[in-house]
Formats: sequence, C-alpha cells, structure tokens
Amino acid sequence: MAEEKQSISIDIKNLTKQYGEQKALNNVSLSVNEGEIVGLLGPNGAGKSTMMKILTCFIPLTSGQVTVCGYDVNEEPMKIRSIIGYLPEQNPLYNELYVREDLEFVAGIHGLRGKERKERVDFMIEKVGLQKEVKKKIGMLSKGYKQRVGIAQALIHDPKILILDEPTTGLDPNQLIEIRSLIKELGRNKTVILSTHIMQEVEAVCNRAVIINNGNLVADDTVEALSEGQTLEKKFREITMNV
Repeated sequence: MAEEKQSISIDIKNLTKQYGEQKALNNVSLSVNEGEIVGLLGPNGAGKSTMMKILTCFIPLTSGQVTVCGYDVNEEPMKIRSIIGYLPEQNPLYNELYVREDLEFVAGIHGLRGKERKERVDFMIEKVGLQKEVKKKIGMLSKGYKQRVGIAQALIHDPKILILDEPTTGLDPNQLIEIRSLIKELGRNKTVILSTHIMQEVEAVCNRAVIINNGNLVADDTVEALSEGQTLEKKFREITMNV
C-alpha cells in the first residue's frame, strides 16, 4: 500500500529580503509539511523574525516566492492571515481588558459572532488553562499566564498554522514545562513554527530544526539527525561559528 503523501503547509523558494545593502535573508528555500513542529534557530539578527513576518504578511519579500497552504504572500495576504495564528516576541495584549473580554474582542476581529464566538472563547480558555484567571485584568497576570493569553489570541480563529516567536522567554521552570506541553499538544493537528534560543526547548518539542545564520539557511534536518549523539546546543555552536 502506497504511503499517503503529506501536504505542504509552507513552501519557500529562493526567498531574499533586503534592507538597503543588507540582506536579512539570502536565497532561502525550505518547505514545511502539515503537522510538523519546526524549531527555527539562529543567533540574534540571523533573519528568523524577518522570515516569520514575511510568512504572516507583515512585511513584503524582495524576491523569491512564498506560499502558505497554496496561497501566495504577494497575491492573497488576507487569506493567509485568516489561516495563520501568530504570536510575536512582544506579546500584543490589552492590559486593561479582562481575559474573557480580550479574547472576545480578538474573536470579533476574526469575524466570530454570537454563540459561535462565546463557544470558541470558552474552548480556548479551557484549552490554554486560563479558567482560574478569567476574571482578572490581563495587566494583573503573571508572565506565564500572559503568554497563555497570547497563544489563545493566536488560536482563537482555529488557524491551520501557528507561528510562535520566542513564546517561553522569561518564564519560570514550571511555566516552561506547561507552555512546552501545550505547544506539543497543538502540534498534533496544526503546523507549528517555533522560534527560540533555547535548544532544550527544540529537543523537547520539535521534530525538526532549521538553522539560519547571517540570512542563510545552514542546516535543516530532524532534531535527532542534527544532534548526531551530542547536544543540539553544541551542534548549533559548531554550525553557526563555522559558517
């Protein structure tokens, strides 16, 4: 019996992004299959956030082609935004709103109304473990619970793809475990791209790692293959220092 072919969620071909004379991304090509959890790694300034902003249609590419679930970022950006959930490094929260109020507002932006909106907000509150915090203003929450609200915002419209930029920065050990567990669970039925500087996070959560250095794609393989019997952190240092 033939093996079922995986569908491609993200397809990047010869992607270049240039700011003046500087190339933030240089001729990068990769594809991500449906259901993969991919760790996007690289030193500061490597081009990770630039790639995520292009995928989410926040900034235009300079050259190349990028498609998300078959939609071209240049031609159908609004369609792509409707099927992507994005949590940037600076979590976009409304500190004066209560948790439920915030999620209802974001759900409304995505066109959810009435019973459908209420059911979706209730579902996300339970999904990310916000039940005990739901009557608090967001500004009163701990960093870990704020991250949960950010993830709930990114998931409120049930996107096919979830893109997370440094989602566990500044969390305590217990919060780290909880958020990583949540991301892994989400990866069961969504494509997830996770940008992080924490190698242990990639080893714990991701099934594949992509390393970018100075705008160039320098490694792309399963976490196990990249590690080759050593820690991923050691391999990462070898790759980025030798390029």
